[in-house]
Amino acid sequence: MTPEPSTGRVLLQRIGEQRIAAGHLWIYAGEISDVKGSSAAGDIVDVHTQAGRSIGRGFFNPHSKIRVRLLTFDEEAIDEHFWASRLRRADELRRKVVSETNAYRLVHGESDFLPGLIVDRYADLLVMQTLSFGLDRRKDMLAHLLAQLIKPEAIYVRNDSKSRALEGLSLSQGFLQGRRATTVDIYEGLARFEVDVERGQKTGWFCDQRENRRAVASIAKGMDVLEVFCHTGAFGIQAALHGAQSVLGIDVSAEALKSASRHADVNGVGAICRYQEADAFDALRTLARTDRRFDMVILDPPAFARSKHAIPHALAGYKDINLQAIRLIRPEGFLATCSCSYHVGEQQFLATIASAARDAKRQLKLIENRSQARDHPILATMPETRYLKCCIFQVI
Repeated sequence: MTPEPSTGRVLLQRIGEQRIAAGHLWIYAGEISDVKGSSAAGDIVDVHTQAGRSIGRGFFNPHSKIRVRLLTFDEEAIDEHFWASRLRRADELRRKVVSETNAYRLVHGESDFLPGLIVDRYADLLVMQTLSFGLDRRKDMLAHLLAQLIKPEAIYVRNDSKSRALEGLSLSQGFLQGRRATTVDIYEGLARFEVDVERGQKTGWFCDQRENRRAVASIAKGMDVLEVFCHTGAFGIQAALHGAQSVLGIDVSAEALKSASRHADVNGVGAICRYQEADAFDALRTLARTDRRFDMVILDPPAFARSKHAIPHALAGYKDINLQAIRLIRPEGFLATCSCSYHVGEQQFLATIASAARDAKRQLKLIENRSQARDHPILATMPETRYLKCCIFQVI
């Protein structure tokens, strides 16, 4: 493959120079003073400062607020060797940091310097998402390189994320290479689960919580556990496998609870795990009005804030569920509480939980302050790549 030519030159305003020079990969439309050339969505462009200094090369997209996604800070050729090298480095990292599972994130977008590309591996099946215009245009080539590198049985594309609309991309899903069943059996340590890459959330599974599930389970022996927003039951089943004496899982989705119950049976903990279909907010209040109490409550809600405008509403939601959860925990029990809302910062999240504890007239000891699993690396120069928060507290 011959190197892809640059189709234009983007001049960066001074207001964006410092952030980009520090290593951020996104250039917003308002940070650009001029675009020279005739670049179409997904084309490669060269980026320069007002003084003419080269900053790097990246994907251009006139439809997106993120006008340029940088691929490199060097003037290197963008060719098949470039893409193969990036994929190989991502794979090498996972070989070093992932263990005791056959389900993990192989490529984590910007953190692997492949902006907009997600690749999750489930045993011998790869699932791709191309969330930027530039990588969507090159998905066939990327699939070919992944097939050479990983040699999977098949590659499935889950391009049904609503975020694609922000890039001017349509929604689609289906096999890109090979064909096999869209369900696959995975393991995480002692636990066994079934992933449905066609209908499951995201690419089929939440690999980012894998290490948090096992950290929470490690202290669950002998405990009565309440798992709220339990989805397909992974947190609670890990707790049961590590000795929890009972698990009650609550979720609003009947379909997810069917999977959770099936997972509990497969793992031999069906007698320990019980599931209830209910709205989490309502269920927590109902339990609080009873004498039922728990040694551990796990909260793993969906993102409450998908934009900055939603932060106040999200914080109110986080306070509500944490307040009700704390009231349900026996003295010296544990609260494991999560947020996958990037727009809610860690300090905001911690302050909200502390406020809930004050209202409940309880004290908290922070045992662990965790983030996403190691196969979801965080690019130090891009805070956007650190989105998951998982805090384990003892409740006094």
